[in-house]
Amino acid sequence: MAITSISAVTFAVRDMGRSIEFYQKLGFVLSYDSATASFSTMRADEAYVNLVLKVDYEERWWGRTIFRVDHADEEYARALAAGLKVDPPRDAPWGERYFHIRDPDGHELSFAQIIQQQS
Repeated sequence: MAITSISAVTFAVRDMGRSIEFYQKLGFVLSYDSATASFSTMRADEAYVNLVLKVDYEERWWGRTIFRVDHADEEYARALAAGLKVDPPRDAPWGERYFHIRDPDGHELSFAQIIQQQS
């Protein structure tokens, strides 16, 4: 078996409609089901985020999902224009420009652009 990529990331959400709206503001499109469903899929190019309704969800651990983007500053501007609370972009010593944002249920998302190939 050879793993070639991650197919999707699944997040527990308390309010499906609110979560769908949040991910749409980041540029994802709803590709499966609806705001009234217990399971929905959001897509941005070949990146998929599954949302599963868990009304009693409580954040008990920490994790981060990192999305590769071509232009971190443009995605940051999109999030700001949509009225989302976003940490400002910064350059990392490992060769990425990135910013973080939390979704309505506290899941940390990072949007990262390669700015320097590491040798």
